[in-house]
This record gives sequence, C-alpha cells and structure tokens, in this order.
Amino acid sequence: MNQAVLRLLRKWVEPWGRSKWTTTWRRVANCWALGAGLLAGSARAQTPTSPPQPLADTVARVPAPVVPAGPLAGVWNGPLAIPGGSLLIQIIILQSGANKLIASLDLPAKRLNRIPASVTERGDSLVFYAPAADCRFVCQRSADGQELRGRWAQPGLRVPLSLHRATGAVALAGARAGARAKALAPVVTTYHIEVVTITSQPGSVALAGTLSIPDGPGPFPAAVLLSDMGAQDRDTRQGQYRFFAQMASYLARQGVAVLRLDDRGVGKSGGSLAATTTADLVHDAQAGLTYLRLRPTLDPARTGLIGHGEGGNVALLAAAQPVPPTFVVALAASGLVGQELLANQPEPITTPADTALVGAARRQTWAEALRTAEKLRNSGSNSAQVETYLAQQRLKAKTEERKQAEATLKFRRAMFEIVRQTANADQAQSIVVNMLRQRYPTLDPAVARTRAGEFITPWFRYYLKFDPQPTLSAVTCPVLLLHGTSDPEVNIATNLPALEKGLKANKRVTVRRFPGVNHWFQGPAGAPDTPEVAPVVLETLRDWVLQRAEN
Repeated sequence: MNQAVLRLLRKWVEPWGRSKWTTTWRRVANCWALGAGLLAGSARAQTPTSPPQPLADTVARVPAPVVPAGPLAGVWNGPLAIPGGSLLIQIIILQSGANKLIASLDLPAKRLNRIPASVTERGDSLVFYAPAADCRFVCQRSADGQELRGRWAQPGLRVPLSLHRATGAVALAGARAGARAKALAPVVTTYHIEVVTITSQPGSVALAGTLSIPDGPGPFPAAVLLSDMGAQDRDTRQGQYRFFAQMASYLARQGVAVLRLDDRGVGKSGGSLAATTTADLVHDAQAGLTYLRLRPTLDPARTGLIGHGEGGNVALLAAAQPVPPTFVVALAASGLVGQELLANQPEPITTPADTALVGAARRQTWAEALRTAEKLRNSGSNSAQVETYLAQQRLKAKTEERKQAEATLKFRRAMFEIVRQTANADQAQSIVVNMLRQRYPTLDPAVARTRAGEFITPWFRYYLKFDPQPTLSAVTCPVLLLHGTSDPEVNIATNLPALEKGLKANKRVTVRRFPGVNHWFQGPAGAPDTPEVAPVVLETLRDWVLQRAEN
C-alpha cells in the first residue's frame, strides 16, 4: 500500500487503540451483516466511534497510482438491491499473473473492505465467489466492456446486479485498495515436513507429531491442530479420511505452518489416553504453542490454535490463560456442559447390524403404507384422500422416531448421572452394565462391559462435569467459530448459540455456519469414508487465518 495512505489510515484509527486497529475487518464485517443482512455467517464486532474521512478527501492527499492493467482489471461498482433500498457495492479486479485474476469485495457505505474473492471464467461468463461472505456474482461483460451484468446470490438474497467500470477518483482509490488486496491474496507455495517430538508438562509427556513448514525464509504464521475426543493420531484418520493431514497440507501451501500431534497414548506419543483429562490437553496445547514460538522461521506473534470438537474447547480454555494464542479457530466446539453434550450424542451401542435392522424395519413400514395407499386408490378413494393417508403415516413415523430419541436421551442422562454420582469405579461399572443389558437385550456382555469401562475413565468422569462457559468471558483474542448444520454429535442449534453468548464480551469473534456440512466438516454427501474436507471450510479457514496474520 502507498505509504501516504498507510500513514493516513493509521492516523484515522489510532483513537480506537491498537487492538481495535487490528480488528477493523471484524468490526466492519459486522456492520454489513447487521446493517444490511447480507452476510450468511454471523460476525460480531464493534462499530468505530468516529466516521472515516470522505473518499474524495483521502484521494486528494495521496499521489495517484496506476490502475491495474488487463482487460478486466479495474474497479467495478453499482447499486446492490436489498430490502428497503440499495447499497453501493464495489469489486476490484487485479491481474495477479498470466491468465490469472483475483478480486476483492468492498461495501464502502458500511466500511467493509477487502473480502477476498476468486474469479473464474466460464465461457463468456464470469463467476466471482467470496467464501468468507458466502456470496456469488455470476455475470457477463457488455459489448463495450464497461459493464458487468448478472445476478448476485447468497443465503436469503438473489437479485440482479449491474456493475460499471469506475473512473476518476473512485478508480484511483480502488486501485490503492486493490494493491493491498493483491498483497494479501493467498499464495500457493511449496512446503516441507519435519517429524518432531515435544514435551508437555507436568509429567514430561512426550508428544510425537509432524510440523508442516512453508518453504522460504519466513517468519511464517503458525498453528497447532487439536483433535476431538477419542483416540486420534496426528492425521485424525477416520477410514480413508485424514482430516488434519488435509488441513495441514492446505494451510502450509498458503504460507501457514501447522503442527499436528498424536494424542497421548496414540501412535508414537507417550502417556495414557484414558487417564488424560481435558485440563491435561490444555497443557499439551500450550506446549505446542511454546514449541512453535521458539522456532526461528516461525513468528511467535502470529501463533494460534485450531481445534476440532473437544479440541476447540481446549483451544478456548488455553486462550483464557495468561499467555494466550494469537488466535483461535474452534470447529464444532461444545457450548454445553459435558454430561448434556454426551447425552445428546447418537447412541454408540448399536452395531452396524442393529442399524441395518432398524433401517429395514422403517422401509418395511413405509412399504406397507404404500400398499395400503394403492388399495385405497383401487377401492375408489380420490388422490386427496390417498395423500392425506400418506401424510398421516409420515407424521406417525416421525412421531415414533421422536419418541425413541427422547427415550434414548432420558436413558443416557440417567446412565451418566449414575457414573457421575458413584465414586466407586467397580460399582459404577456394574450398574452401567446392567442398564445397558436391560435396554439392549441382544448386546454381547463383553461389549457391555467394555462400554461401561469407558464411562468410568478419568477423562470421561472429568468431561461429564466440564462446563465451557465460565472461562469464555476471559477469551480476548480473535476467535473463529465454525459449525456444520448437519452435525449429529455437536448439535449446532444448542451449542453454537451457547458459545456465542459466552463470548459476547469479545468483540473479535466471527461465526460461520456451513449448510449440509457434518461433524467432520465434509460436504452434504460426506461420511468418514469420503476423503475430502469441504472446500468452503478450507477456504474460509485460510482467509480468516491469513487476515489475522496480516493484522
């Protein structure tokens, strides 16, 4: 960015304080989200106490730069129709290389700037997509090359949009912002890996892992990946799916170093997983941060934590400690007390065979309903009567499923309460085995004992009492909360609002919801055997982390 512009901007924002200068992105994003209802995600930020200098005054004080070259490069703006009026929107396109375009999105009226966007040419059409805002503009260029005509789309808003190439002062100001956007644009690079071992205190527990480092002199921003509950290796393998391995590779190619570790008692790490509590995992996260901060090619001032499930809660706990990370990303973290979260999770007792039997029973019931409907048609019932009958059967099936879910929830709450209140481990295990055998008569006794044994481990007993709420108010670093709407393990409807409420004092929190994404952050068709992280999740993570790294 032109140094004169930088000095002017710093002079403008200094009254807010340094911490607020570093969070301008979050603050203006929230202005747009709340004021115009345009962003799909929920971003919480604070509004500046003084307005920015008028655009014309700013331009007059800065030497005019050269507008980016290229047939599409330049500043394009126009009115975006919203309920009750319109807002000026601006897209800055730059030629970042041969046959390669990048763009950034601005909403000047709401002081929302530099949202990274991809540019894709499809025949005679252009597609602009900004994953951080979940918005898309599909358009075609006019014959004279001075207008982009198409449709703007995002959750809750689909409208026609026409943008015209800007000229004069607006184009010059846009060119300056574009130069900054180009500097911030993700750069795909190469990286190398190192097999490392760190020590977590107390207890001098050796944790083995892999450090992915971008090639180059650095210093690079860095993050520690923290896994979900259960035995997880450094790649977080689920069948053919390698969640953390994919995430580490993706971020390293974008210039972010990533450390991922085998859990205690897993792979090449020491310690015992069953004896590990959530508090111990916080020590492990802090050990990872300390290790990264001491690496010469990594930047200690840009070192954060990225946690999945319980790992997200561990990251938030670490952020409430005296030496917090620079940033936290919590993917599908819990906002509820541990006992309630575990009670609401799907019952893991059933075997694949049991699940198949339940599915077969449901299909048989529905087949019988269809046969009855056919008999009704043959006996003279009209279409409305048949559809009414089928609707009643659907409602009946849903009601039965709801009753079964409520019964399972009641059973699990009672079982976990027994574990929580019974101090003697052998006694607690015996009671739980009996409860499981009574509810699941066909369950193998050995399986019941194994399952009950898992419920009395130090980790499980600790987690039943774990409440994430008390420490959330102490988290002041930037936080990104990510959650899929199709997560059966950490329900978004109850957990995400609880986290937002607990973090309401933090003005640097960004929230993104991903429709159809599951607990493992795979797309709508994803399952543990589907070996791909949803691209929109990786893109959102990349953009947010790089934005924090630049501030």
